[in-house]
Amino acid sequence: MPQMAPIGWLTLFIIFSFTFMLFNMMNYYSFIPSMPKSTLINSTQISNSFMWKW
Repeated sequence: MPQMAPIGWLTLFIIFSFTFMLFNMMNYYSFIPSMPKSTLINSTQISNSFMWKW
């Protein structure tokens, strides 16, 4: 569409960029990772395995 003015393309790009960034930020900050219980158990086993028995 070469008839469209460059300011129109700039406005569309700004609106698209703002919407894209807003969507990504909402998805990033709404995700709450859950820590599995097996990780907690494994971390205590690893720390106990480093206890030297002289």
